Amino acid sequence: MSTLCQNRLSEERKQWRRDHPFGFYAKPYRSPQGVLDLKRWECGIPGKPKTMWEGGLFKLDVIFPDEYPTKPPKCKFVPPLFHPNVYPSGTVCLSILSEEDAWKPAITVKQILLGIQDLLDDPNPESPAQAEAYNLFKKDKPAYEKKVRQIVKENPEGSTIADEQSMQQSAERRKLQAASQNLCAGSAP
Repeated sequence: MSTLCQNRLSEERKQWRRDHPFGFYAKPYRSPQGVLDLKRWECGIPGKPKTMWEGGLFKLDVIFPDEYPTKPPKCKFVPPLFHPNVYPSGTVCLSILSEEDAWKPAITVKQILLGIQDLLDDPNPESPAQAEAYNLFKKDKPAYEKKVRQIVKENPEGSTIADEQSMQQSAERRKLQAASQNLCAGSAP
């Protein structure tokens, strides 16, 4: 991995940990041996409030090339998502992820994930990537919306790594509070 790529991804990780949108998660992949891979991130994108995607959390792998940030990352829903702008492989078709279209090195992970969240409810019919989803979206909106609601049920918010981390942090805080109360109780006159 180039130094530029390594430095940028380290900075992106710090930025994300300081400030990220509610309901999202993004973290570098950790191998079973505990090794952190900054070039592969596991992310979660919640459905936008007041849309048919609300209530869902959609898992995404973001793979950064050695040439990042000069070249954009590849974003892939795992499992593949039923959507007009998502290829059957799960890869997202979005202009800001295309080197030829709108990619700029200043685009951040946060901007990418927010852009994909917007795309969920506002597909681009000019750039279809999945025939079945595109045809349903164009020709039978009620059937498309029914399918999306089913996908949301299959990918509910609350089944996230972020929730696991939050629960773990809460448990650690409770242990610390209990320990400090025991210390205080032991030093009472």
